Amino acid sequence: MTKYFLQRTISENVSFSGTGVHSGKQMHLTIKPAPENHGIKFRRLDLPGTQDIQALFRLVVDTSLATVLGTNGAIVSTIEHLMASFAGLGIDNALVELNEYEIPIMDGSAKIFTQLIKKTGIEKQAAPKQFFIVKKPIKVTDNDKSVIVHPAPCFKITCRIEFAHPLIGEQEITFDRAKNNFEKEISHARTFGFIQDLELLKKFSLGKGGSLDNAIIIDKDRILNEEGLRYPDEFVRHKLLDSLGDFSLLGMPIQGHIVTHKSGHALNHLFIKTFLENKNAWETGPVKI
Repeated sequence: MTKYFLQRTISENVSFSGTGVHSGKQMHLTIKPAPENHGIKFRRLDLPGTQDIQALFRLVVDTSLATVLGTNGAIVSTIEHLMASFAGLGIDNALVELNEYEIPIMDGSAKIFTQLIKKTGIEKQAAPKQFFIVKKPIKVTDNDKSVIVHPAPCFKITCRIEFAHPLIGEQEITFDRAKNNFEKEISHARTFGFIQDLELLKKFSLGKGGSLDNAIIIDKDRILNEEGLRYPDEFVRHKLLDSLGDFSLLGMPIQGHIVTHKSGHALNHLFIKTFLENKNAWETGPVKI
């Protein structure tokens, strides 16, 4: 009998509370199990009667500071770290209920989401998981930035970054789904920013919840966080984490190898658009174990 990768959901409800990085408001969310073929959906409890917002590329309304989804007047913002946890743990179906428009930033990584979801438990479902199976390369570029996907026997993502800063420079890392190392190698990597950018954001009433508790803050020649870095290359690991969250908005996992170079939310979403338009370069279906 042929065995396929099966869809997965969480075993029971799990809740989180924290600060919204841009709004500075206290946020509360609960993740609930969902049936097969449900996908990931967000429900705004503070806007009763509004339609659930599905975590799909076509509903992305902004990528300037974070990934924002919206439909019929309701939005949900800063979803990328939670979506990265779902993608990294292979969760296909869940309902996320929240009391505000922004996902809490927690410690600036996907660590807390990932640990509590794993502790709560993940359940296999009866239906096979559906994949985008890459048959031909697809590439998008923006000057020296690029995203490309190649055919591969399982999902991998390689992320490369370059910053003209002595503490970052050039970094590269690969996440291999087959090694199942998301929690240990990727989920703990925090978002980062430069002190002058944080000051500018706050000047325009953005980044109100940003602090040394939920971001790596970089000055000209030093990191302001007393505890330092969690990984020597934490910067590129976080960029990979963000990319995992972005690419999960395809709605199904990819069987292929994605390589990003100096990419961000905007180019990642342009890649998704291009990917979906190139229907001759992939097919959909289950994948044998």
